[in-house]
Amino acid sequence: MKKKNTERMVSIVLWMIMVILGADIVIKGLKLDEETWGQMMRKVQQQTMETYLPGVVEEQEGETAVTWLLRRIGEQIPVFMPAETKEQGMLLEDRKISRKIAEENSEFLEAKLLEENQEAGPPESGYENTGGVDAQSSQAATEETAAAGTLEKAPVTDIPLEKFQDFNFVMSSFYTVDKTTSINSEQLNAPELVQMDLRMQTGREQPQILIYHSHSQEEFIDSVPGDPSTTIVGVGAYLTKLLRESYGYNVLHVTDTFDIVDGKLDRNQAYTFAQERISQILEENPSVEVVIDLHRDGVPEGKRLVTNVNGKETAKIMFFNGLSRTNKNGEITYLPNPYIKENLAFSLQMMLESKKYYPDLARTIYLRGYRYNLHLRPKTLLVECGAQTNTVQEEMNAMEPLADILNKVLTGT
Repeated sequence: MKKKNTERMVSIVLWMIMVILGADIVIKGLKLDEETWGQMMRKVQQQTMETYLPGVVEEQEGETAVTWLLRRIGEQIPVFMPAETKEQGMLLEDRKISRKIAEENSEFLEAKLLEENQEAGPPESGYENTGGVDAQSSQAATEETAAAGTLEKAPVTDIPLEKFQDFNFVMSSFYTVDKTTSINSEQLNAPELVQMDLRMQTGREQPQILIYHSHSQEEFIDSVPGDPSTTIVGVGAYLTKLLRESYGYNVLHVTDTFDIVDGKLDRNQAYTFAQERISQILEENPSVEVVIDLHRDGVPEGKRLVTNVNGKETAKIMFFNGLSRTNKNGEITYLPNPYIKENLAFSLQMMLESKKYYPDLARTIYLRGYRYNLHLRPKTLLVECGAQTNTVQEEMNAMEPLADILNKVLTGT
């Protein structure tokens, strides 16, 4: 029985080859166009298979048994493969690759649907990791220095440079790595990063710092509906004010909306829209050295990211880096970032200044596999300040130490 089926299949294949060759001769003689030829062959192929193999004409992953059989013949005898079938094969391969990518990123795509973190945004982490700093000792430190009434104070902690030779120490103390990506000591050379010169080179007569918000509609527990001053945009305005008035920087604050489409919250393309607009502004202002995308995180409703700084209830901050690299696909070539090392240096130095002066302020730096527009400048930061469960005042309070540590990094003091 099996032998008869095999002979029948071979017979069908041979007849199909003969039909193809015969049709090719006829076409050359009649000079039929390719489209007509394609229509004829598809009809002949389908009728043949329906007649002799009626059980195998259903599509499997976008490929019918007919196209599968022709593709296999063409692989062995390429001259017999029609151009259209070759193209179908390439399209099928593309679809398979796309499907693999989609499977790999399924968790990421699900996170995008969350209201607070759509469009490739930082994940709803829901964790609170302060890098191993004891909260009680941190509280004592902040209370001890609160009497000074100023952010200019002696370091609370200081980490010797030689400690950064220990990669495990660095990772356990300062980083959380998303499971979609990874990093090693060669990619994150901590001794090199902490010693990189990130001092501001541009004079204050030109724009030096740009602050914007990919997710401008992010609000807090007591935000006033319709009042942008009580959203993340208002928090950015206060950071801008501090950097201008207290530290003398020339700052641009972009308040454009990137996450509202047709009057509705839609973050599916927020990073794309932000990139287009911010790139344009940077082209118009090439003197800008520092770019900050200011966000707030999204956490479970029962969780609050708060600490005490100088006697004030203060939202915790988190620095966020994209590596443009995933575990399964490696480097993401369509999301290139030539400044990954500089980005890592910037966030790590910010983290160290935070730990030195405000030990409980910063959560661990979060590393993830995508880019998040961190390619716009070498000194680009994505900062998560608190979450939706924080108050507006706690958010505003966080801008004071954030401005201070930014100034310390940019002045090298």
